[in-house]
Amino acid sequence: MEAAILTILALLFVAFVALGVYAAVKVTKAAKRGVDRTLDQARRTVEDTTLRAKSFGQAGAAGELARLRLSLRTSMRATQDALQAGVGQDASLKESLDLFHRLSAHGLELDADLKRLEREPDRAWVAGQLPELTARTERITSSADALRRAARDRALRFAEDDLSTLSAQIDVEAGALRHWTDPEPAPGAASACTEEPGRPTGNPAGATGRAADAGPRSEPSAITGPDPRLTAHPWEKSARPETTT
Repeated sequence: MEAAILTILALLFVAFVALGVYAAVKVTKAAKRGVDRTLDQARRTVEDTTLRAKSFGQAGAAGELARLRLSLRTSMRATQDALQAGVGQDASLKESLDLFHRLSAHGLELDADLKRLEREPDRAWVAGQLPELTARTERITSSADALRRAARDRALRFAEDDLSTLSAQIDVEAGALRHWTDPEPAPGAASACTEEPGRPTGNPAGATGRAADAGPRSEPSAITGPDPRLTAHPWEKSARPETTT
């Protein structure tokens, strides 16, 4: 009996240790991903700042290469962010995102070529390569911009259609809420109210007394509001009880 209890306790101890190790590994991996993401973002920010400074501060082939790299990176990053943000709400953007991934391969290759040319000592040869590099950059950025703008226009169109449908439904509901007009009197009641020639005007004798006996007339239920003391809304504060002396 004691051996069985010891075995169970040993198994529980091993299970708790294994669970603790697994949790520690998961937390470590999550922290590492967060650190890597932060470092990548910082590195991209530094590179973009450096390229922007070179594009404005250097003339010739070096400044043009920096301008091409900055234009390429800005366009590709903006398109990637737009597609990844919209694919969760619009599943049809998944195909567009797949096309962008294929376009990204060409963009990465071009960025690597431009980066290598920045270290090329023969500036005359680099200047001769600039027209072809500019054309490649414009083709890739134009395709990325087309995907991004199409995704944005699609989202705006869906939002506009939803807003139009919602506005129409609200107009119908508002019209229904305002439908409190009294019904038109029946033809018989209208003829009864018409005074006959020679009949004296005013209420007949005893009409006033009967009206008084009948009690107060009730308003139509469509326009009679509920008793505010019996209705509680979540945005209203409950009334404080009066203190008695």
